[in-house]
Amino acid sequence: MSDFFQNGVITTFHKLGKLNLKRLEEELKEFSKIRPIALVLPSLYREYASGALQGIIDELKKAKYISQIVVCLDRASPEQFKKVKKYFSSYRKVIIIWNDGPKMRKLYQVLEKNELSPGQAGKGRAAWIALGYVLAKGKARVIALQDCDIIDYDRSLLARLCYPVANPHSEYEFCKGFYSRITDRMHGRVTRLFFTPFIRALEKMLGYLPFLVYMDSFRYALSGEISLRKDLAMTMRIPSDWGLEVGTLAEVYRNMALNRICQVDIADSYEHKHQELVPDDAEKGLMKMAVDIAKSIFRTLGGEGVQFSEGFFKTLRNIYAKASHETITRYENDAAINNLFFDRHDEAVCVESFTEAIRIAGEAFWKNPFETLLIPNWHRVTAAFPEFYNLLLEAVKKDYQQ
Repeated sequence: MSDFFQNGVITTFHKLGKLNLKRLEEELKEFSKIRPIALVLPSLYREYASGALQGIIDELKKAKYISQIVVCLDRASPEQFKKVKKYFSSYRKVIIIWNDGPKMRKLYQVLEKNELSPGQAGKGRAAWIALGYVLAKGKARVIALQDCDIIDYDRSLLARLCYPVANPHSEYEFCKGFYSRITDRMHGRVTRLFFTPFIRALEKMLGYLPFLVYMDSFRYALSGEISLRKDLAMTMRIPSDWGLEVGTLAEVYRNMALNRICQVDIADSYEHKHQELVPDDAEKGLMKMAVDIAKSIFRTLGGEGVQFSEGFFKTLRNIYAKASHETITRYENDAAINNLFFDRHDEAVCVESFTEAIRIAGEAFWKNPFETLLIPNWHRVTAAFPEFYNLLLEAVKKDYQQ
């Protein structure tokens, strides 16, 4: 029996029965006449080199309801950019932003000089500038964003992600995708072993807080797949660090009524690159992700009026560690009944590392509670710099012609 349980404070759309993709895409094609749909793909060159990006675009050629695909390419040399450009040149819907191009670099410098910092290079900045490009073109009313390292990509993922927001009879303005991270074992360690126990430890310490209840309502808060309406894209600030996903959810919470937010099951299986855990290096992989997520949550809670003390962070680590070790037992039993491989020692090492990540994040927040890594929203950029959209379109065009 499929799961159709509604929990938390946001609406959940499940996968119930066999998907009729043809019907779904036909409806989306009709919806797109009223609400044109654009897709943003923040991508590293290595995702092209691995073949993942090509597989995604080749599959999306069949999605006729998409009017525009913006690939924001990072960490690509001039020669690498030319390879990508040549490969996708026959597909007219694809626009490539060369984030390391000379015109784009100059544009980022202009923003810095005007005190509108776009943050450091990374997924957050790539997503932000690609959203800006879509807004500058002025055609799309719905924008979807997804990761580009998906190995087993199927376009039904995008159809389900877009449907709630693109439907003109729907009230939803933001949709978050969720899915299972399973092969012969359970993946998604940061979600399973850090994020959920961390949020619930905070709930235990702070009591009822609407923001924490909201965050705990998402099945997969750290997924990279979202869809949203144009107006929200204009008002939403985007984090430039690895707290991108939770920071985005915090911005949606700040800007949207809960009945305008939903989540949808988008895939039976979802396989992509797995980040490495280096327990003694808080600047790499899963450790950096956990530290940045914790700092993002602390900053948001501070904005909600929560007052912290040094003792708070010590107690939080103890409560988190106890909750997460109990979680390991649950997942071990879940893996056993499903005949999945489970390494209890590896899971315990993750929990110990994430406990240390909370300490690092707490100390960083305590020293500088007002630090923010949020990129200014597009309302602010265009108000301060009215000609910026034209400069952005011109920069993308000139770099593409190199």
